[in-house]
Amino acid sequence: MFISYLDTEFGEATIRASDNGITELSFGIIDQKEPLNPNAHIDSCISELKQYFAGELVHFTTPVDFSVGPEFYKRVWEELLTIPFGETRSYLDIAVKLGDRNAVRAVGTANGKNPIAIVVPCHRVIGTNGKLTGYAYGLDMKQRLLMLENAEVFGIQQRLFS
Repeated sequence: MFISYLDTEFGEATIRASDNGITELSFGIIDQKEPLNPNAHIDSCISELKQYFAGELVHFTTPVDFSVGPEFYKRVWEELLTIPFGETRSYLDIAVKLGDRNAVRAVGTANGKNPIAIVVPCHRVIGTNGKLTGYAYGLDMKQRLLMLENAEVFGIQQRLFS
């Protein structure tokens, strides 16, 4: 397992990777850091994240590795990768796309278990009514990420996010 860290405007990110791609991108307080052990996937991810936060990147190309997790979750995470930069989809949209409109709650659960924040854009999933709903790192971060991607649309809709 490979690991590195990146200071961002949202706090310190922990990035883990396998030989196949990024396995985790998470934010939070780290009591004891593991020694740095980056690989090419982590280096690529860090470079792309810096570009993303600078408003210079609209599509991540660093490979991701979904080798851990239930098959349904993996299907949801793969579907998240199809949501274009600056756009959103509802949990219902994703459930329908996966062939079961009754799987909305299961989609929400899988979305919440996404291990690769930002790169696998779970922040782009909102309620059917257009309102922001749960996000592992808080609705403020979700809103800020959406505004980073499309300030014109999400700045206008900011009142909907409250």
